[in-house]
Amino acid sequence: MKIMVSACLLGQDCKYNGGNNYCDKVASFLEGHEVIPVCPEVEGGLPVPRIPCEIVDGIVTNKQGESKDKEFRAGAEKCLQKAIAEKVDLVILQSRSPSCGVKQIYDGSFSGRLIEGQGVFAELLNKHGIKTMDSSELLEG
Repeated sequence: MKIMVSACLLGQDCKYNGGNNYCDKVASFLEGHEVIPVCPEVEGGLPVPRIPCEIVDGIVTNKQGESKDKEFRAGAEKCLQKAIAEKVDLVILQSRSPSCGVKQIYDGSFSGRLIEGQGVFAELLNKHGIKTMDSSELLEG
């Protein structure tokens, strides 16, 4: 099986704060599969570290009020094209991210409050019929 995965879950330091979200359960789940790590935010040209972003009224915006929507959407499109080209079977994404959140994202107030919703990459994958899984689903299992 070919699985695309948020690079931060594999220990790549690409999070907004310069760190990662390495997850043993994700790494174990991926054993024996072809793995394609991606970070849509880095693919969109954003630096590491970077100012935190959330989706505010449908626009990806950083905590200083600057739109980063173009970069987020460009990175999501690049990663979508890679998923299509590689014919991935599944994409495992980082929970709550404005790019990769599958079930929930932050509400845009930068207060840590979560709402139902999807990040821009997760939404794009779903629109193209590509199966996504939130990394938290592996932690529950």
